Amino acid sequence: MPAGERKEPAMTMESEHTDQIPTAEPAVSLHRYRLEYARGPEMRYVGHLDTQLVWERTMRRARLPVAFTQGFSPRPRFHMASALPLGFTSRCELCDLWLNEPLDAEDLREKLQKAAPPGLVLNSVTEIPLTLPALQTRVISAEYNALLLELPLGFDLEGVLQHLLEATALPRTRRDKTYDLRPLIEDLRLHELAPDKGSALITMRLAAREGSTGRPDEVIAALGLDPAAARVERTKLILTE
Repeated sequence: MPAGERKEPAMTMESEHTDQIPTAEPAVSLHRYRLEYARGPEMRYVGHLDTQLVWERTMRRARLPVAFTQGFSPRPRFHMASALPLGFTSRCELCDLWLNEPLDAEDLREKLQKAAPPGLVLNSVTEIPLTLPALQTRVISAEYNALLLELPLGFDLEGVLQHLLEATALPRTRRDKTYDLRPLIEDLRLHELAPDKGSALITMRLAAREGSTGRPDEVIAALGLDPAAARVERTKLILTE
């Protein structure tokens, strides 16, 4: 090296690429809300998947800071508790929604209600911990009111109900599969009888676990009545603690 010439320090691999190392993106703050809502007659014949789309359109119209899933097809982070059978109404549906920004629960309810279609009524909105188990895994039972119409003249509904409850097994077939309906019936009662009108109101609580779900229309059919001549409303979803 010639005298007086200063040697430059060698550039290492680390220093060469220091300016190319990406900085970590700030973590997104998630906020989870539980919605309780009613589905009126206008939503009676809207299926489960279409209800999901109804909610997604409602959230877009409300301009909410919705959190999305990761992957090639991001979807809003939104989970419904339990599918409501086609033709039923409900006063107690539940779903969870994740947002990227915190919102006052009542403000969120009002925004969603203004954007919601007829037949979808927000009862309440509550912020809940992110760590709670998935809503779908916590539903264990559901309660229903069933208004029975066009009862046959002289039909002994009380006797038929008692006979059904005393049965040790109630074999039924759904989608070409045989199952026992009896253990899925947790409670079944006659609430009101109007023989002059040919109608009656019964209440029932049915198991709603994955793989063991009781359906009110199956119970009505087991009573020897036509499920199509009934109006069924879900009144309560029962969750594990």
